Amino acid sequence: MILPDISGRPTLPPPFSNYYLDIAYDEMFDAEGKPRTPYQELYQRLLDMPAEMLFERQRAADVIFLNQGITFTVYGEEEGTERIWPYDLLPRIITGAEWAMIERGLTQRITALNLFLKDIYHEGRILSDGVIPRALVYSCRHFRREMRGVKVPHGIYVSIVGSDLVRLPDGRFAVLEDNLRVPSGVSYMLANRQVMKQVFPALFGSYDVRPIDHYGQALLGTLRALGPASRPDPIIVLLTPGVYNSAYFEHTFLARQMGIELVEGRDLLVHNNVVYMRTTGGLRRVDVIYRRIDDDFLDPLAFRPDSTLGVPGLLNAYRAGNVALANAIGTGIADDKALYAYVPAIISYYLGEEPILPNVETFLLTDESQRRYVLERLHELVVKAVGESGGYGMLIGPYSTATQREEFREQINANPRNYIAQPTLALSRAPCVIEGQIEPRHVDLRPFILNGERVAIVPGGLTRVALKRSSLVVNSSQGGGSKDTWVLHQ
Repeated sequence: MILPDISGRPTLPPPFSNYYLDIAYDEMFDAEGKPRTPYQELYQRLLDMPAEMLFERQRAADVIFLNQGITFTVYGEEEGTERIWPYDLLPRIITGAEWAMIERGLTQRITALNLFLKDIYHEGRILSDGVIPRALVYSCRHFRREMRGVKVPHGIYVSIVGSDLVRLPDGRFAVLEDNLRVPSGVSYMLANRQVMKQVFPALFGSYDVRPIDHYGQALLGTLRALGPASRPDPIIVLLTPGVYNSAYFEHTFLARQMGIELVEGRDLLVHNNVVYMRTTGGLRRVDVIYRRIDDDFLDPLAFRPDSTLGVPGLLNAYRAGNVALANAIGTGIADDKALYAYVPAIISYYLGEEPILPNVETFLLTDESQRRYVLERLHELVVKAVGESGGYGMLIGPYSTATQREEFREQINANPRNYIAQPTLALSRAPCVIEGQIEPRHVDLRPFILNGERVAIVPGGLTRVALKRSSLVVNSSQGGGSKDTWVLHQ
């Protein structure tokens, strides 16, 4: 029986004794403390399970990640420190109906963004019609003038996307941001599922969970769709910055899943605007490159001359149509958090539709009245640098110090184009195993979208968890972790 405490809030039985509910949407419990329908079986199993067994299962999962070398790299005080991927044992469960809505919304979003990228690098109709300010586009550091007029293979600018979703207090999903340059995390989604099947096989088998292990072949099919018609069996490679990159585990994992070569810039060369790979049997032509390197470092002849990660002459080979890149050069403009505010207008302009998945309210600080509003409320809002990711360049007002707010005030006034602000969201919470007890922690969701001959979304995604109590930052580099995401057939 679930009884209220003296404050009127429900009191839950062990191992949920430390669990609490507030205005944030709870993935497992409703407002009265009753388990939601998809979670009822998980809830009952946890009630019946001895605390020692839960602890043993969590430890077994950690050992599997350790033995398989599933790691990520933290950049910061100890440059390049490798850590075991932080994993929470309890799954996040999404119903089939919820997923159908997410799938429609993300398909709509990526379709519109692809049309937007094609437009701004060719006719620029959306700019001429005044839907988006030209200055906003042209001042973005990810806008690449070198791509003006370039015909990309099959008109596909964006092949792989990882959009971050949050669930609002009323239960609706909203898009927090889009990741179009080199979205990462899909290998951890797949690894989480493998580990879950090993440590909780009976529980997993009792749910009708949609599979995700076909992602590698789906990604391969998406990359094949970029190949030229004249080469029906295109040679595809994954271009990595190398072993010191934070996502190197993912690069090796995906190359192995697809059965393609993992290469570094030094393994490729360009001759007569054609890209070749050095092999023990001689040079071999490359048709499609899944690149995990930012634009700046792709070609030292076109972008940063000090880059040792890229391939000299790659841009010319790309512009000549002799090689395909996933994603296209210049797609990072759609990652810009200021441009994010215009995505609903982009959807309406190109598709004539209302957004299925809403945006989060966003203040553009180039607007004087919005900037003044934000500067008066820095203690309430979240401020983000438009081009940063991984939880960096961000001020969370309610958890900030006066000194931090003053620093951001100066930075905003010095360069308002570089920042946006949003309300501090009460991200939904999900149950997590914390020191042998089950406590709620804030979560988001990063589904992975593939855009080739058609848009395909593997049912699930990377549920990221803010493992620190009360924290809203889910990034692994900032102390976050992840959990398996179950999308049910029903």
